[in-house]
Formats: sequence, C-alpha cells, structure tokens
Amino acid sequence: MKIIIVGAGDVGFHLAKLLSFESQDIYLIDMDAEKLEYASNHIDVITLKGDATSVKLLKSINIEKADIFLAVTESQNTNFTLAVIAKKLGAKKTIARISNHEFSQTNEIDFTEIGIDVMISPGELAANEIKMLINQSAFNDTIEFENGTLNILGSTLEYSSPLINLTVREAREKFSDIDFITIAIKPENSGETIIPRGNTVYSANDQIYFSTPKDHIKKLYKLMGKTPFGVKDIMILGAGKIGVKAARNLCDSKFNIKLIELDKERAKDVAEKLPNALIIKGDGRNVELLEEENISEMDAFIAVTGNSETNIMTCLVAKSKGVKKTIALVENMDYINISQTIGIDTLINKKLLAASAIFKHVRKGEVLKLANLHNVDAEVLEFMVKENSPVTKKLIKDIKLTKKGVFAGVIRDGVAMMTFGNFQILAGDKAVVFCLPEAIHKVEKLFN
Repeated sequence: MKIIIVGAGDVGFHLAKLLSFESQDIYLIDMDAEKLEYASNHIDVITLKGDATSVKLLKSINIEKADIFLAVTESQNTNFTLAVIAKKLGAKKTIARISNHEFSQTNEIDFTEIGIDVMISPGELAANEIKMLINQSAFNDTIEFENGTLNILGSTLEYSSPLINLTVREAREKFSDIDFITIAIKPENSGETIIPRGNTVYSANDQIYFSTPKDHIKKLYKLMGKTPFGVKDIMILGAGKIGVKAARNLCDSKFNIKLIELDKERAKDVAEKLPNALIIKGDGRNVELLEEENISEMDAFIAVTGNSETNIMTCLVAKSKGVKKTIALVENMDYINISQTIGIDTLINKKLLAASAIFKHVRKGEVLKLANLHNVDAEVLEFMVKENSPVTKKLIKDIKLTKKGVFAGVIRDGVAMMTFGNFQILAGDKAVVFCLPEAIHKVEKLFN
C-alpha cells in the first residue's frame, strides 16, 4: 500500500510511526528539514522536503499510484487544497485534518464531490472524549463500543483492591460472577505496557485496563478498590473551540458548568452562545479566583487552554482542593504517559486522537472503530468479522494471537460477550482486539 503523508508534525509523525511497523510504502512531506530529519532517524519512511501543493513534486512521487493521501498540516486551508489536488491527480482516498468541526457536521455540502473523502477535526474529537470521560467518572480512560454495550475502562489499582497480589487466572476464578477481561497492565513508574497472561500479578498503583459489558461496570468498582461518585458540577478552564464544544456537550447532558476565560471579549461572546453555562471572566491560574468560584465544591475540573503547563498546574491545584476528577489538554505527546505519576486523572492530546481516528481509515479488513488509550502506546480495534476469516476457524485458546495482543470481547446480536478460551468468534460478530502498534498487522491477518 502506498501512503503519502503531508505534515511532519505530531499527527503526521505518529501516523507514519504506526504505519512504519508494517513496511508500507510511506512518503512523509514537509517544508521543515529538521522535522524530516528527526522522522528519518526514528522511523522507516521516505522523507521529502518541499511544498506539497506543487503538482510537479506530487507527480515526481507518482501520486496517481497513492492508495491514501493524508493532509495533516497545521493549516486547515492547506489541507483542503492538498486533498483536492491529490484527488485530481489520481490518489484513491484523501483525508484532511480540519480545525472547524462545523465542516464535518454539515449535510449541505458533499465534500467528496470536490475531492475530500474524509475530514478529521481534532478539537471535536477532544471535546467528545471529555464528555465520555466525565460519564465514567471513576475511570481515567474509557472507550465505548456500540453505545456502551462493550466498554474498555482504565484506572489505577487502589491499595484496597481485592485484586492485589492475585494472578490474572486467580482473579478470574475468584470473581467469576463479574464479566471482565484484563487486557493491559502498566506498572507504576514504568513505561512498559504488559499484555497480561494467566500468571501476571496485580500490584497496587498499577494502571489496569479492563473490557466489560455495560451491566458489569458497577461491579468493577469493587475490584479496583474505588467508590463510585456522581459528577454534576464541572469547572472548565479555557473558552477556546474545545472548551466551548465540551461545555455545550455537557450542558446538553444537564451538567452544571462554570467556564472561565481570560479574554473579556471572548468571554462575552461565549456567554451569548452558551446561556445554560456560567461564564466567568478571569485568570484561571489565580488560585484566589478558583477559590472564590468554589472550586472545592466541583466534582470535575477540565483545563483546555492553549497552554499545556497551565492546564497541568491548574488541574493539580484542583486536585489539592479535593476535586475528584481532573482532565488536562496537553499539546506535547510526550506528556501523555505521565498523568498518573503527577496525580492528574487524565491527560488528553487532540493530535493523538486525530492520528488514531485517521489510522482507522488506513486499516485492512473491516475495521469499524479504532481508538487509543491515553496512558499507553497501544491501539484498540473493532473488526466486523467476515465469512471464512481465519479468526472464525478455531476456539480462542487455539488461535495463535501474538503475545502483543489480546481479544477484548465481541458484540453478537447487540449483546457483549467475553472472549475466554473456549469461546468461538463467528462471522457477523463485532470483535474488539487490544494490541501494541507493532502487532496490528498480525492481528489484521486474522480478520482478512
């Protein structure tokens, strides 16, 4: 498969990294020689310095043979232009990163007619992610499949958890009344993600990821050593596009929202757009202001300003004031893995969300959904199981799945089922698999 990526920033680099595990024919184009040099030193791609809007440049790399063209620069207008040009020159599928989520929601314009097959809005993805995290308040990571029929949930293991010092096998036997599969463990102060086996042992402060049906979520709280808590009052810092979209989403779900914005005109404008939210003009870095606005009475604090450090620090202040749920938006993808270490519940990165959303469109097989977990470098894929796929030929225990992947469950006729050893996946199932990036292509072969 030939893939051309324009934009060697965080989104483009992460996409190229994910794809490079599969020895794809990947071209990465950018005007910044330093970014390209970094990419060529770290991943196996062909880098090309130049202006990708140049027809001559695109023809020089045989754009007409491109299976997928990804325009993921920082500029929405550039991405639009690039996608249109690439389609006209013969690229089979074009994907553009956009900043205005209105484009992805309108039905009045058919963008495929002008050459843009798929549009991805990182800001919209981040706002939707925030709403989902708030709805599963005690967990710091959550992915829903089929409107929550099957769920991936992540959180740290408290000292009061009955799982501590048990092996995965022992836990399954002891808590057989709860449907769950442990799909990943990230030990405290470790960068390593473990795909657990039967003899893997749970330890306090491990970050654990489970898959479970909707009606067993409440039972998981006791396994984690956590007490469920409701979220009603939420404070949001930053009235940019993500802050406003998140506030609108949460107001629609009947949460009480306080939105703090430093810029006076911006605050006034947002107050007119969001009549159901309380808009406060002020500097959220001012602890006195936060106390005046009763931060200690908030159930959740969400920091989504344009400054990562501000978001992290204000979330830490919120935690110190007793706020149970904190979410910070960060620009630097290197920060993603440190949220538990520093005491913030969840760090989200809109570029990582965008890369995963785009990555789904590059997959082989019938991939229905692809998502990333916030604290680990891994992917969760949902496949539509086709007739005669290799995965349907054997019981789960007899399928030679890579040690870097695990079946997380299936949805069959609208019902979530756990994929234990004696389970057999059937054609028509929607199967969810968790795996590390380097194992994705091996997993895909099971569903081809």
